[in-house]
Amino acid sequence: MFNNFLRTNKVAMWLLTVIRVYLGYQWIEAGYHKLTGGFDAAGFLNGAIANSAGDHPAVQGWWATFLQHFALPNVDLFNVLVPYGEFLVGLGLILGTFTTFAALMGFVMNAAFLFSGTVSTNAQMLILEVLVLVAAANAGKIGLDYYVMPYLRKLFHKKDDAGTQTPAPKQPLNVKRTA
Repeated sequence: MFNNFLRTNKVAMWLLTVIRVYLGYQWIEAGYHKLTGGFDAAGFLNGAIANSAGDHPAVQGWWATFLQHFALPNVDLFNVLVPYGEFLVGLGLILGTFTTFAALMGFVMNAAFLFSGTVSTNAQMLILEVLVLVAAANAGKIGLDYYVMPYLRKLFHKKDDAGTQTPAPKQPLNVKRTA
């Protein structure tokens, strides 16, 4: 029932637009500050790895292993992915373009931040992103998805229709033909 409300209701569409723009602003602001102010993920990664030790670790061991053996050696890649990812997620959510994908990528980043021991607003944003994800297309109807998604559907269905031919109707076998 709640899913149907989120996916089809016009009131939900407007509420989701407010949520979407709020989330987008949070993401675009974080990404912009990292892009313009310089960003180095090494300190964050080292801090998360350090928080995986002790009696009550804030970071699970399996995640710390991933951070230590993959993320930290590839910190230069993460120094690019994180700021641009945050900025693009924010842009997609504010404009309502590829809304579901943008919310999914925001969800993935927030989950990674939470796994790394950072709480801040990540948990709140994660819950709001789940609402946008469940709402699917209804979350982007007041946005560029209103125009982009039908265009893409038409574009991809055109290719499908061009490749298929309709067979000629079959004639009954017992019909006598006269010439």
